[in-house]
Amino acid sequence: MSKRIKVSDLPDFDAAPYLDSEAAIAAYLTDILAANDPALLAAALGDIARARGMSDIARASGITREALYKALRPDAQPRFDTVSRVCAALGVKLVAQAIHA
Repeated sequence: MSKRIKVSDLPDFDAAPYLDSEAAIAAYLTDILAANDPALLAAALGDIARARGMSDIARASGITREALYKALRPDAQPRFDTVSRVCAALGVKLVAQAIHA
């Protein structure tokens, strides 16, 4: 008889260790943006910032590290200015694409 594992006993997934290249970061953000969920975008930017070093991103964006953690937590709804500054600090840009080709 095999032992059953409860979902609640599994560790939370952390994307940060896998965001080790520009291509991985771009693909991750593209998928997140397709979900059209501002809180998910905030959390994803937080994952990327942690992968790159939260202190470095805070310094480059001009946002305190504490404020950055608060703005990029999973349930956050950051202002566009914050998202824009974090994206610039990460070296990525958000691009609009026509829905209907």
